[in-house]
Amino acid sequence: MHISDVIIDPRDSNVVFVSVQGALYGPSAERGIYKTTDGGQTWRKVLYVAPNSGASSLSMDMNNPRILYAAMWQHQRYPWTVASGGPNSGLYKSVDGGESWNKLEEGLPEEFGKAGISVSRANPNLVFAIIEAEGDKGGLYRSNDGGKKWSQINKNRVLIARSWYYMEVEADPIDENLVYVINAPVMKSIDGGRSFSNLPTPHGDNHDMWINPTNNKIMINSNDGGANISYNGGKSWSTQQNQPTAQFYRVITDNLVPYNVYGGQQDNSAIAVASRTNGGGIGWKDWYSVAGCESAYLAFDPDNPEVVYGGCYQGIIEQWVKASNEGKAIKEYPELGLSSIPKNFKYRYNWNAPIISSSHDRNTIYHAGNVVFKTMDGGISWDVISPDLTRNDTTKQGPGGRPYTNEAAGGENYNTIMYLTESSHEQGVLWAGSDDGLVHLTKDGGTTWTNVTPTELQEGIINSIEVSPHDPATAYIAVMRYKFNDLSPIAYKTSNYGASWTKIVNGFNDPNGFVRTIREDRKVKGLLYAGTETGLYVSFNDGAYWQKLQLDLPIVPINDLTIQDNDLVAATAGRGFWILDDLGAIQQAKDKLGANTQLFQPKDTYLFVGGSSNSPTIGKNPKSGVTFDYYLAEELPDSVALTIDILENSDVIRTYSSKEDESFKSWPGGPPKPVLASSDKGINRFTWNFRRETLAAINGVFVYGDYRGTTVAPGEYSIRLSIQDGDTLETSVNILPNPNVNASTSDFTEQQDFLKSITDMIGDIHEKVNDMRSAKSQLGSYQKLLKGKDGVEALLDTAKAITKKISKWEENLIQPKQKTFQDVINFQNQLNAQLMHLKGYVDTADPRVTQGAKDRFADLSEQWKGFADQRDQLIDVEMKAFNDMYKDLGLPAIILKE
Repeated sequence: MHISDVIIDPRDSNVVFVSVQGALYGPSAERGIYKTTDGGQTWRKVLYVAPNSGASSLSMDMNNPRILYAAMWQHQRYPWTVASGGPNSGLYKSVDGGESWNKLEEGLPEEFGKAGISVSRANPNLVFAIIEAEGDKGGLYRSNDGGKKWSQINKNRVLIARSWYYMEVEADPIDENLVYVINAPVMKSIDGGRSFSNLPTPHGDNHDMWINPTNNKIMINSNDGGANISYNGGKSWSTQQNQPTAQFYRVITDNLVPYNVYGGQQDNSAIAVASRTNGGGIGWKDWYSVAGCESAYLAFDPDNPEVVYGGCYQGIIEQWVKASNEGKAIKEYPELGLSSIPKNFKYRYNWNAPIISSSHDRNTIYHAGNVVFKTMDGGISWDVISPDLTRNDTTKQGPGGRPYTNEAAGGENYNTIMYLTESSHEQGVLWAGSDDGLVHLTKDGGTTWTNVTPTELQEGIINSIEVSPHDPATAYIAVMRYKFNDLSPIAYKTSNYGASWTKIVNGFNDPNGFVRTIREDRKVKGLLYAGTETGLYVSFNDGAYWQKLQLDLPIVPINDLTIQDNDLVAATAGRGFWILDDLGAIQQAKDKLGANTQLFQPKDTYLFVGGSSNSPTIGKNPKSGVTFDYYLAEELPDSVALTIDILENSDVIRTYSSKEDESFKSWPGGPPKPVLASSDKGINRFTWNFRRETLAAINGVFVYGDYRGTTVAPGEYSIRLSIQDGDTLETSVNILPNPNVNASTSDFTEQQDFLKSITDMIGDIHEKVNDMRSAKSQLGSYQKLLKGKDGVEALLDTAKAITKKISKWEENLIQPKQKTFQDVINFQNQLNAQLMHLKGYVDTADPRVTQGAKDRFADLSEQWKGFADQRDQLIDVEMKAFNDMYKDLGLPAIILKE
């Protein structure tokens, strides 16, 4: 289970010590100090005190690695309280590399709770210990003789106030007078611990500190926001904005296009964040704080999320209005819960107290403590619509911490409602689940409630209740018993409003991967998704069997799931929000893929054009375009090509292949390298980027512009997958207009026609230039062939003259002197670049073609007509005359592609 420290012997990296705190919610024989001498291949437990005493801290004398100091901690967390301290807490020292240990006692409290310990590298006789103890016995202790005798040198409460969660001590490796205590703030002493001052860090709730042993100005601080580096002893710190470490409790989305994702993040604000943007990714400009705080449930009208209701610990709830960016506290009974005993509250609230809006009436908001509250006037007044829906065991409603430190922030409140949901089928049908294992149902808006708890279910957390979107009588519950030291997966299904339940856990293959949430697919009945402690699962048969659906999702707790626009959205504990775009392949594949190739129909896709970056400092956009999936029973051999065609009506407008085009040559400013389709076994995902075929190019010529094909208009398109000498499959996709763009169908039609005229002209120019370059090359060859022969002077002169005219004609159309992007300001851009520029000017999300674009194209068309006439003159008159002269010599004529 939990490990507090890992320490490597500086003289032998195969020697490693691990201090094991053990299981939080029960006794554990695995607690203690472990040692390996073979780099982790085998381990021995070298210090063990008792099953209720884990190792909270370990420190090594880096001048003599055989000397170690350990803090053992008698502790256990219960669902309703934190027990920290007793006779099995103690400090220990080893002088023989951990083989034997002596308990250190002189000068220390007779009994105490959690402790942290650190030996000074600057002075090996100097050892610091931060100790949780009764009354004024707690604080910082110091030994000047290697732990033989101790004295308390600081009683400051800030050093030990939240001992269960923080409280570490770190001796500076260079200056023996410097010592740090890591707590909600980081505290720094420059006089050996006698006095402390606050050392500001980018985030509160600090947990650890590393100090460079050769330069104590270089430090790394870890906290509930991430990790930070300082190069000046903590005067300033690096950012946390490059670490996707948010811990979201719940997830909810709105119905906007594109939709936003909302959630409360531990030790940070509750936020709304865009699911995609038109830029290169999802950055800090694309999210904002909303109602509530770290432990927030959020509720709003998903069609108009201008007013958001959000929660916080101890039942705090507020209404936040986006227009004013102001929140109003609307708690039903505003008593201060911090430090109080839950049995004395009027109402008890979970740390993550439910808040929901009714899908039948968005003015109806529900909030839950140990009872269910309802408001229809924005929280100005509330009605209690249920009795106490918990076990209401007053023996479990005492202080949140004992025996030395109370822990009454709200995380230990017990006998509370943990989950609340309303049926989307029937107004007033509400399901409630408590943190002590009860499920209740009302069918009349709260007038009467029925206990529908599965009969064999033990006490535990009802963490989610999913009412089937396909059947009002069917519901699924996810139950967590980790607070009773039971990490096994527990999930149930009912098909009769809870009158009977069936356990559905077959296939969850991690015995410690308890289930946190279950959601049913909105399109396919019986297709279920489950978020667990160790990842994501799917069931194709209504929970009869589960299988892993991890893909590239980190192995991380999945706290919550929701489905929006046929995307699966996950809230994780420590890795932020993740979105699986388009569940179509899962919905259509069912549980069998077989031996046949399959092409899955993609969802209706909005015409959003944006980038997708892999930068670690921003959220990742979905790829711009139509994303679709196909299945191959076997990997295709190298000799077999897979082709994907995109069709508009019956015309192929884009082709992709699994094979590299050997004739393709890339150069700066040239066409982009073709995207290859995968031919791997299994399900493959591909994105057509809304664009038509790439424009024809002139080899080796830089052009200021974009060779990519133009963007298509909204409408229906076909996708055809062909395997060489094998299957040909076809499906369709409906591309929807961007609802944020004000445009008509006729606007898109005009844009498409206009873009086609531009690209046709660019293609015509490039084709003609390539043809004339070929002619020029042939003329050069012929001149070499004729050189030195008698009676061909006139023919040679004609060839030279034509070559010169072709070069002059070509230089009006392209700019061969441009070699890099910077050259576009050094050498004049010619006709093809002007057309490329106009293409980009017109190919925008707003399809309305400006008059300026029309005027410019008319001028460019006139220019091209003049150059085309020059070309015709060269071909029809001068080259024809040359060919006639050349033919008289019995040699072949110049070949021009027509």
